[in-house]
Amino acid sequence: MVEQSGEQRQYFYGLGRRKSAVARVRLYAAQEEQGSVVINGRPAREYLGRDSLMQHVLQPLRQVELEGRFDVVAKVLGGGISGQAGAVRHGIARALLVADPEHRRPLRQAGLLTRDSRVKERKKYGLKRARKAPQYTKR
Repeated sequence: MVEQSGEQRQYFYGLGRRKSAVARVRLYAAQEEQGSVVINGRPAREYLGRDSLMQHVLQPLRQVELEGRFDVVAKVLGGGISGQAGAVRHGIARALLVADPEHRRPLRQAGLLTRDSRVKERKKYGLKRARKAPQYTKR
């Protein structure tokens, strides 16, 4: 719960992760007919910069046909813009599950509940990158 002008608004919480980005997402029942999306205190379109990332973030709401019904407030740490967008998407999907467990099937079928665990592999000693070895010479 969060206090806003003396009253508490109910919200649904979801934690989303992708690569090294972590998003804490809250879904509030929308005040107006259209739901707003705010990431780190800024409108999502302004924060993400690209419409393709905005579509990516809104995919869970579209999948369960609830676009515009919730105000999304997300706080994201770590990673780059693309990873953060993926983390917010994952957090929204998880929060929708808390709101209504009936959403599990459509979200699962769209692959929105699976955490994308791919992270950059560490560099190993004796190599130039994680797997790239120096060129071999006989002499």
